[in-house]
Amino acid sequence: MSALLWALVALPLTVGTLLAVVGRPVDRYAPGVAVGTAVAALGIAVVVAFEHPRIEAPLLEGLPAGLAVDGLSGLMVVTVTAVTAAVLLFSVADMGPGEARARFFGLMLLFSGAMLTTVTATTLPVLLMAWEVMGATSWALIGYWWRDPERGDAANSAFLTTRAADLGLYVAAGAALASGQADSLALDELADATGAWSAVITAGVIAAAFGKSAQLPFSFWLSRAMQGPSPVSALLHSATMVVAGAYLLLRLEPLLAQSGWGGPVVAWTGAVTAVVLGLVAVAQTDLKQLLAASTCAQIGFMVLAAGAGAVTGGTLQLIAHAAAKSLAFLVAGAWLTAFGAKALSALRGAARRHRTAGITFTVAGLTLAGVPPLALWAAKDVLLAGALEDNAALYVVGLAGAVISAVYSVKALWFVWQPVPVPLPDDRGQPLPHVARLPLVTLAVACAALTATSFPPVRDAVGRVLGGEAEPGPYFWEFALSGALAVAVSALVWIHGPQLLAVLSRLTAWASDWIRLETAARFLFVNPVLRLAGALATFDDRVLDRAVEDTARGSVRLAQWTNAQAERLVDGAVEGVAGGTRALGRWARRPQTGQLHQYIAQAIAAFTVLAVVLVLVR
Repeated sequence: MSALLWALVALPLTVGTLLAVVGRPVDRYAPGVAVGTAVAALGIAVVVAFEHPRIEAPLLEGLPAGLAVDGLSGLMVVTVTAVTAAVLLFSVADMGPGEARARFFGLMLLFSGAMLTTVTATTLPVLLMAWEVMGATSWALIGYWWRDPERGDAANSAFLTTRAADLGLYVAAGAALASGQADSLALDELADATGAWSAVITAGVIAAAFGKSAQLPFSFWLSRAMQGPSPVSALLHSATMVVAGAYLLLRLEPLLAQSGWGGPVVAWTGAVTAVVLGLVAVAQTDLKQLLAASTCAQIGFMVLAAGAGAVTGGTLQLIAHAAAKSLAFLVAGAWLTAFGAKALSALRGAARRHRTAGITFTVAGLTLAGVPPLALWAAKDVLLAGALEDNAALYVVGLAGAVISAVYSVKALWFVWQPVPVPLPDDRGQPLPHVARLPLVTLAVACAALTATSFPPVRDAVGRVLGGEAEPGPYFWEFALSGALAVAVSALVWIHGPQLLAVLSRLTAWASDWIRLETAARFLFVNPVLRLAGALATFDDRVLDRAVEDTARGSVRLAQWTNAQAERLVDGAVEGVAGGTRALGRWARRPQTGQLHQYIAQAIAAFTVLAVVLVLVR
């Protein structure tokens, strides 16, 4: 089984790298190769999800590289590979022959492979490497049409925002090593740290997770990420990068619980994000922006679940959201290709013209709305039951977020089902290709099938698979309350669409620009950093450069003075030594007369002096 686990992560990473590197010469074959690779990875994922293999290899001294599949990661690898296969199959029709298909499909496989490595990593070094690859490929995919400066700027904004938050993981890794309690940096050992180091580890993990999953205050980068192709949005929002932070918090729920403060911080941030970004979604007039804001809000429920210890509910929410959100983005992409529009007002009647897309989008919308008996209704109730066990106020805020999700979901459905025709040059809507219909129908069936999680035996079975302690299940009145609210709000929006939507537009106008989160980030962080950088550059130019130039000029002057003064003294000394040596030479030649008796007399005088010296020394 260890070979299959290696293959699960190596197959998409290797094939994706080869396609991206080779590039245009294999554009013709890239879609088939990519889809085949994704389907093979899905088969491997199903096998390892049942077998739970574990592998370890040496990486650094005392820091092994570990991969494993357990209950949570088993569900995740199946979810990631299934959504990837559906999205890539849709992309065969969406990304035409004129596109750089090898680069696109290669990057998508790399993206998926990095997420598979993230969810199976058992040590922080492996997690960090996969985390970085995922961020780099998301940058390349968001900026896929790199010749457009706006798309490049959007990719940079998303990358820099998430990278700033990713520093938290490095801080957590350093604190784990410094604590001495997690020498191997195993994820399961992070909760063993105590004291101040535990707080640093918890804070680092939370910061990185909030940034990756676009939770407040990092949510704005997800709005900019909509500049990428629609299949990129479908994969990014559903089963890969944006849910990676929520997955990490669910995985490290024991760390949050052990810290004492981490759980409440995470739970309340998720709950507030679900409400605030839900209102942002209500205010949107662009379908893709509505779906992007709804991603932040729906992931807020997963984050709430991690903080409240409701891992089962959070996992069910993650899986059901992956199916619904990938489906919604794929349909939005199909309509964008067919009608050249993404504004809600321009998509009136789109669901009537493309019945398959319309029906499947309706399934996705009702799932996001939490209308019984679709999957997210059950998942939200399971995680809200955990919130109620923890804090009644948290439950009320979470329930408010669930009600708001019904508003923005039905708002989108109301527009696309209106009988007003979508304007087309020849008044015809081209039917979707079969290769695009198949993943839509498959994902819609998955959304309906996940309804089974509302039954207690299935929910309890998922809890046992996750291997955690028994979690409190929702009472009947909780199911009834959330279901009744979702149905009532959905019916209200649908029946009184124009009037109610007009009122909601006025009430949420302040949220239409994503509550100016990016503006605030630039004002509070980017601009001060740039000003500081400018000040340092000015200091460098005016102070450091001038100091260096003055030092250089002083050195030149010193050298000139040395040349003028010291050289004259040295030359005089050398000439004096030479003159003395010549004089000594002349004195040395005087005794050399050639007469033997004079030499004998000199020798006697020398020996006499030597004898006197010896007598005196002794």
